[in-house]
Amino acid sequence: MTALETLQYYFTFPFVRYALVVGVLIALCASLFGVTLVLKRFSFIGDGLSHVAFGALAIASVLQLTDEMLLVLPVTVAAAILLLRGGQRARLQGDAAIAVLSVGTLAVGYLLMHLFSTSTNLSGDVCSTLFGSTSILTLTQAEVWLCVVLSAAVIALFVVFYNRIFAVTFDEAFATATGLPSGRYSLLIAVVIAVIIVLAMNLVGSLLISALIVFPALSAMRLFKSFRAVTLCSAAVSVTGAAAGILISILAGTPVGSTIVAVDLGVFALFALLGALTGRTA
Repeated sequence: MTALETLQYYFTFPFVRYALVVGVLIALCASLFGVTLVLKRFSFIGDGLSHVAFGALAIASVLQLTDEMLLVLPVTVAAAILLLRGGQRARLQGDAAIAVLSVGTLAVGYLLMHLFSTSTNLSGDVCSTLFGSTSILTLTQAEVWLCVVLSAAVIALFVVFYNRIFAVTFDEAFATATGLPSGRYSLLIAVVIAVIIVLAMNLVGSLLISALIVFPALSAMRLFKSFRAVTLCSAAVSVTGAAAGILISILAGTPVGSTIVAVDLGVFALFALLGALTGRTA
């Protein structure tokens, strides 16, 4: 059986089609706001928030909630607001605050799962949550529609508030001085990033979300300098990498999340080489 025939066979199953649709949408959303996070020197916020989401997911599992999203999403949003809005007024700022939240919630989450979990395969559950090994292939139709709706909202917000996001990204103080309520837009960015993080957990897992947010933006910055060009290139790279990673994982039988990240890493290396050869690295 050829590779094309294998893909055609697998695409007869709904869960494979669901995985591709969700993967592409999440990658697109992550790439749009990933550029903003990289330029604001907040690249690792995805890593910190993903660990917060893991801790909340562990608590939801212990409480045996039927809909884990009801706990995971609000907790992650609150953590994002704390990091992006409260960081300047807190004693722990920037990377220190992220480190505390990241390590603390990851450890507490695993401890709770170990102490109270009723699963017979705790190691497998933790691995799936951390690395996205199989969760993307177990999506229900309702979860796919939820992802579609949330992704459409994220993309619409980015398009509608593009100019304001641009202003807040490059010079928040100047934007405030010109009368722009930059605090509100920083809050908007925080909430949207939290939503993306929660959605991306099913795709690449908690430990690999930063790569989904950072790699496409960094790749685009190797060749382009303008915010618009970097954003468009980042979106194209992210969507292509997600689709290619999912298809390769189907053919090679590799974990979906790590395969997508490996593809993004390869693209970053290629763009870095092209940038160095052409002298266009931003």
